[in-house]
Amino acid sequence: MTSSPASVSPVHVIGGGLAGSEAAWQIAQSGVPVILHEMRGVPGVKTDAHQTDGLAELVCSNSFRSDDWEYNAVGLLHAEMRALDSIIMASGDANQVPAGGALAVDRDGFSQAVTARLEAHPLITIVREEIAGLPPQEWDNVIVATGPLTSPALADAILKATGEESLSFFDAIAPIVHADSIDFDVAWRQSRYDKEGPGGDAAAYVNCPMDKAQYEAFIDALLDGPKAEFKDWENVPYFDGCLPIEVMAERGRETLRHGPMKPVGLTNPRDPLVKAYAIVQLRQDNALGTLFNLVGFQTKLKHGAQAEVFRMIPGLQNAQFARLGGLHRNTYLNSPQLLDKQLRLKAIPRLRFAGQVTGVEGYVESAAMGLLTGRLAAAQALGRDLAPPPPETAMGALVEHITGGHLAGSKFQPMNINYGLLPPLEAPKVDEAGVKIPLKERGRAKKRLMSLRAMESLKAWRDAAT
Repeated sequence: MTSSPASVSPVHVIGGGLAGSEAAWQIAQSGVPVILHEMRGVPGVKTDAHQTDGLAELVCSNSFRSDDWEYNAVGLLHAEMRALDSIIMASGDANQVPAGGALAVDRDGFSQAVTARLEAHPLITIVREEIAGLPPQEWDNVIVATGPLTSPALADAILKATGEESLSFFDAIAPIVHADSIDFDVAWRQSRYDKEGPGGDAAAYVNCPMDKAQYEAFIDALLDGPKAEFKDWENVPYFDGCLPIEVMAERGRETLRHGPMKPVGLTNPRDPLVKAYAIVQLRQDNALGTLFNLVGFQTKLKHGAQAEVFRMIPGLQNAQFARLGGLHRNTYLNSPQLLDKQLRLKAIPRLRFAGQVTGVEGYVESAAMGLLTGRLAAAQALGRDLAPPPPETAMGALVEHITGGHLAGSKFQPMNINYGLLPPLEAPKVDEAGVKIPLKERGRAKKRLMSLRAMESLKAWRDAAT
């Protein structure tokens, strides 16, 4: 960390979620003072999804998804962020819980770690207040990282300033059960294909098997159960990456068996020769291992029906729920029209945007945009020029997407990081030793080459900026 020049004005960051927390950290680590404004903690102020006033609270899953940087685009984004001193990744690594090939975290420990580090930083001031409307004119360097649950007053002010309407989609939360209420005479522990995760655990998930009759009855209950209705949101689409389980079931009775309930890569140790028709997986949610969330079971079932329906799952017949599922609306900007390559609002360039409100989807993607806007804002404060990372990197590819890389003429939609956003490479035909690669393995080999290229490009960008 460098010392702050006396003449540098503070950068204001609005929103203390993953993106805002990461942005504040990056700014301060650059030697620039930052004021982080968070409305949670103000009496009478809350959101539809948060439970605490902790910074970087995880409101949905506790998973940062795959940690495999060579063959998975999310894992690649993890690696890029680690290379850039990400507080989100460092706190996630320090609070990981078993999750197979994924990086999942103890949500309370993670939030507490981020909060403690930000509170302790000498260049960060945390102010608990709601910014109702546009930030004051004298704030000349602002990051808006208010996330998908932006306060109505601020959202309305931004929309009036841009002349655009925001785009919205539903987002759903999965339920969490107490581990000691799971019946392990029925359920068993195993990661899919016995794959070890960052913590080295190849039995990170709890698996609850269903035969065909049980699956069909469960689908009937999902389809017939009472759903939450929000008349004001009736025309809002769902994001395909976080569909309520009932919506998936409505798309076809077999949909869940090929999605979150797929039975592949798992073997019931009590009857290894009999393959389950469907399997529900639960993932550890806290460091103590006392809480597990239902993987992929985001739901809009009314609370009164959730316990009844989910107790139909074998192994969960006596389940006690620490949290039931829920539904809230997410909002994002029409970023290709509204933001420039510096992620500044074209109509009001003193405002940058970060996180899900820009049109990226997912914890890690949101934090990555916070990391980037933090570095861009700090460079501006110090009078330096800094371009975003090149599009060969995962971070650069996300910027390209949200500032115009989507299909021309199509409706802009939220996007997770994926290799399809990076400039393509031809699949290699031989490996590094000159041995011919089988045709079916060339796609995997291409991903590794793209990841190696990304990390080289990211480190060159980082080193040139210092």
